Amino acid sequence: MTYLQAFLQYEQQLVRPEELRYVFRYARQLSYTDLIMLLNTEISEEDQTFLNMIFQRLLQDEPAQYIVGQTEFCGLTLDVDTRALIPRPETEELVALVLAENEGGYPLRVLDIGTGTGSIALSLAQARPDWQLLATDISADALALAKQNADKLGIRTVAFAQSDVFSQVSGKYELIVSNPPYIADFEKAEMAANVLDYEPHLALFAAEDGLAIYQKISDELTSVLKPNGKVYLEIGHLQGVAVSQIFQQVVPQKRVRILQDLSGKDRMIAID
Repeated sequence: MTYLQAFLQYEQQLVRPEELRYVFRYARQLSYTDLIMLLNTEISEEDQTFLNMIFQRLLQDEPAQYIVGQTEFCGLTLDVDTRALIPRPETEELVALVLAENEGGYPLRVLDIGTGTGSIALSLAQARPDWQLLATDISADALALAKQNADKLGIRTVAFAQSDVFSQVSGKYELIVSNPPYIADFEKAEMAANVLDYEPHLALFAAEDGLAIYQKISDELTSVLKPNGKVYLEIGHLQGVAVSQIFQQVVPQKRVRILQDLSGKDRMIAID
């Protein structure tokens, strides 16, 4: 049996067949060209066993990134596991927005709320080494993973603290950024099993139809944000109006923008 025949045999049984080759290629450290060259050759017994193991895990809806143990985000390779949410491409757009609207060259104080894997904070630190970043999360397990990623990447400009939004945060910040949990409980029925069954619900769901964390951020925002400070938030695609209204009431003097992702869906709130 060739590698191609083996892939096809398994792929026809999977909901997301493309993940099989992704996991195999990543785990075996193969380039796309390497994999193509391999397809019409005889599969080794070792790789047949390995492929079957990947197939069995994908069949149980385990996310491909968790099987691999890593994912790419803004050019960084991050360790990922069930301690934190898998970083999404939409969040890369949030990082890009923050960087585009805030030049480097002076040491901004930046707070990342709900850091998870550390994806936002570490990406900002990589691009703006002069910034002073504090990454917080309510989950000690997520913070341990974020610190693991910082150590692995050799990034030393990010501090970490376990905090429920602002509970363990002191001082004021020029920038606050967050991709908080924003999925409402009623949306569970529409979610894919690979997300619902494996990713931490603490990082996914929020009360009050997904708006609870935004409300919590807004309640104490003026005590943590400098007068000329900015806020950047990721939101659910149906939450633009609701989230913007929450913050407009708290900082009426500031501009509150609803911004779309590359798919044209409301995905970010910018306050400046």
